Amino acid sequence: MGVLPVPAEVCAILLDIEGTTTPIAFVQETLFPYIKDNVKEYLRAHWEEEECQRDVGLLRKQAQEDSSLDGAVPIPLESGSGEEELERVIQAVVDNVHWQMSLDRKTTALKQLQGHMWRAAYATGHVKGEIFEDVVPAIRKWREAGMKVYIYSSGSVEAQKLLFGYSTEGDILELFDGHFDTKIGPKVESESYRRIAASIGCATNNILFLTDVPREANAAEEADTHVAVVIRPGNAGLTDDEKSYYSLISSFTELFLPSST
Repeated sequence: MGVLPVPAEVCAILLDIEGTTTPIAFVQETLFPYIKDNVKEYLRAHWEEEECQRDVGLLRKQAQEDSSLDGAVPIPLESGSGEEELERVIQAVVDNVHWQMSLDRKTTALKQLQGHMWRAAYATGHVKGEIFEDVVPAIRKWREAGMKVYIYSSGSVEAQKLLFGYSTEGDILELFDGHFDTKIGPKVESESYRRIAASIGCATNNILFLTDVPREANAAEEADTHVAVVIRPGNAGLTDDEKSYYSLISSFTELFLPSST
């Protein structure tokens, strides 16, 4: 793939996480299974806490919005008494979470609960965020050259900060100037990239977005954002048309920054 020159007008690099900074396998084989395997135990342990009740409230509201969808799992209200009834409600939340995850949904309600569960897992050392080895040295170099570096992921900002705060490279949160999640908009909609540019305080063509997903790359490009598609082990394959159309890199070291002098 060789060297990819970064356009001179770029002053900010926007990074996807899964398949870009972090192996897809870590997300698919570590993070998501942790939620599925531990959600019932987590709910039982934290049920009375205000944060957990807020999470369940959001999930219940989402379940109401989803009621017309095939296979949707409702979450009943507690009527107030009995261990048996509590178990029934908790099981409904578990079933709802499993259903949403089986469809790879990215609802704020699901992401919020996942973020809180991962926080506990990272803090206790059960999970460490995996980072490709080229990522940290490259970002340090970009920052030395005056680049701003931001994260944009469908995972919540809290989940992003946990991954980078408790990573295999240690706490590397200092490397990032800001974080965005789907609260700013879906990654496959061009308007999201305009909002990010406005939030950063620059034009969309001052941003280079690195992602492994062509649909996201296309949305960013429609907003006049520069794009490179990242090829990593385990990522979904690209079509011949995508390979010929997009700028491709297999390592962050392949980006060549214009002289900052």
